[in-house]
Amino acid sequence: MDHLKLQKMTMLIALFSFVLSLTFTPYVSASGDQWKKDDASLRSIAKKTYSFFKDYTDPSTGLTSDTIRYEKSGLTEAKHTSPTNVSMYIMSTVSADQLGIISRKEAVSRIQKTLKTLEKLKKWNGLFYNWYNTDGSLKTDWGQFISQVDNGWLSAGLIVAGQAYKELRGETSLLVKNMDYSKLYDPAIGQFFGGYDVAKGEMTAHHYGLFYTEPRVASYIAIGKGDVPKDHWWKMYRTMPPEWDWQSQIPSGKEQTYDGVKVFEGHYSYNGISFVPTWGGSMFEALMPSLVLKEKELGKKALGLNNERYVHMQIQYAKEKGYAAWGFSPAATPDGYSEFAATPLGTSGYKDDGTVTAHATFLALEYAPIEAKKNIKALLALDCYGKYGFYDSVNVKSGQVAKAYLALDQGMILTSIANYMKHGVIRNYFHHDPIGRNPEELLRKEEFSIQ
Repeated sequence: MDHLKLQKMTMLIALFSFVLSLTFTPYVSASGDQWKKDDASLRSIAKKTYSFFKDYTDPSTGLTSDTIRYEKSGLTEAKHTSPTNVSMYIMSTVSADQLGIISRKEAVSRIQKTLKTLEKLKKWNGLFYNWYNTDGSLKTDWGQFISQVDNGWLSAGLIVAGQAYKELRGETSLLVKNMDYSKLYDPAIGQFFGGYDVAKGEMTAHHYGLFYTEPRVASYIAIGKGDVPKDHWWKMYRTMPPEWDWQSQIPSGKEQTYDGVKVFEGHYSYNGISFVPTWGGSMFEALMPSLVLKEKELGKKALGLNNERYVHMQIQYAKEKGYAAWGFSPAATPDGYSEFAATPLGTSGYKDDGTVTAHATFLALEYAPIEAKKNIKALLALDCYGKYGFYDSVNVKSGQVAKAYLALDQGMILTSIANYMKHGVIRNYFHHDPIGRNPEELLRKEEFSIQ
């Protein structure tokens, strides 16, 4: 038997053994032994996932490559990164420490290196450009764009690191303090622009108007910092106004007043379930913010309730379609990257062609742990698990796997596991900082019209 065949057989045996070790079953209640086995399986996934960050973070700058992809020609590595990718590396490193994958000393050393690079990077009003090469140079061939949502995620990661490691707090706090979100805010309508093109000297033509999407993290942080007024929270649309008849459903709901601002608490309906929609119908729009925001704990009549419903509606949607697995969210494809969703759950729903992505399942862990663990097993049966954990997507109709790993999606997986296994540890760090703690009343007081 030649070396290549032996190596392949060894990998298959290891994968088979790993699948057998995953005893996620459709139980109603679980013994202590069962939970220990589940935790061991999740920790094994987390360890493989973090090995991506170990292998593809530049050792001199602490910046993680955006994507690696296995192609016929061999492995390709996209040696550029974004503020969100940097945040995912930072929060994944904190998570890896919490899960016992790396030591505290190693975590601090790794994040310290990243912080030193962030201090040197070219910025605009303290805000970071959307693309840098992993050597720390600005990636100018992709334009010079300042993204509201991406900077929000970087701020979130910095806040978490500063609370997790006191010795880093001075550096993280200064970086966040200097990130001036007021420069991207439109006070005339109380919403953020999508971003600013430095080369053109122009804000985007669109605003981030819809509330239940991932930019709400930056909104929350900007309010917590005092860069924008708290009434911004109430000036985003829970659904688009009923008279905007281009949206996928005409919403029902009622008007409520918060802090002197009238809010249309609108909702859509799916199979008799009332919910507040995302833009596209994808899991990361709905749940990625709950990596750091205490929506589950504090927003019991609003965001937390809606998050739980969103997960179960995605599961129900997959069952109706007869799919072998669920979890619809933007992901890599064999040829590139595309947006996927449970289409009816969006204001302007993304497509569904049978593509599911693992990060959607892990985001759902805290809301539907039994179903999520069953889905992990279903994904393994679809042969989409490799050296660095789950490949980015698999099409349940064709069985085609996108053999790629994205820093963004790896980070969502690892941080979700840490929050699930360590009782919301990443959220707790975020809310321990005054920026995370100050706006908590916004989460508590709202009531969606979906009760």
